[in-house]
Amino acid sequence: MTVFALQAAMPQVALVDLWLPILLAAVLVWILSALFWTVSPHHKQDFTKLPNEDQALSALRQAGAQPGHYAFPFCNDMALAKTPEFQKKLDDGPVGTLTITTPDVYRNMGKPMIQSVVFYLVVTLFVAYVTSRTVAAGTDYLAVFRVAGTTAFLAYGMGIIPDTIWFGRGWNRAWKHLVDALIYALFTAGVFGWRWPGG
Repeated sequence: MTVFALQAAMPQVALVDLWLPILLAAVLVWILSALFWTVSPHHKQDFTKLPNEDQALSALRQAGAQPGHYAFPFCNDMALAKTPEFQKKLDDGPVGTLTITTPDVYRNMGKPMIQSVVFYLVVTLFVAYVTSRTVAAGTDYLAVFRVAGTTAFLAYGMGIIPDTIWFGRGWNRAWKHLVDALIYALFTAGVFGWRWPGG
């Protein structure tokens, strides 16, 4: 029997039947995320203060730096990147990236919180889709847990790896992010396993 025949024979789960686990998992992950970033100490050292912060901020203001993502020293031409002048800039340092945002991010947490909830809803919607296409109605808790948990971990965790490899964000930060992602995935999987429709 082919894979397609097996899938056709499975009692499929409609996405509409998974609205409750989608909603519950998204809210639960949002609460966990808020606790990790406000109560738990493990993210407290993710950011450090600039040396001579007042002087550095003044220099950025005078330079007219606007919200955005910056690389320094900057070069968007591979031929220029090989020149002695650019190589000297690399040797002299510092080398890195800088993100400048708006004051609203710190003054008004409402917008980022709403965006976070939307993100978690989108992730759990995709978790529901993948799980509903691969796990039949009435499947036991552990089988649902495995598929939903793996999908959620991939969604929440893997994006940090290229960011770490290419932009030097630090492996210590990445491992903490992956631990967070694993916990989000375990809770998401638990909700889907608990609320999975019967056959």
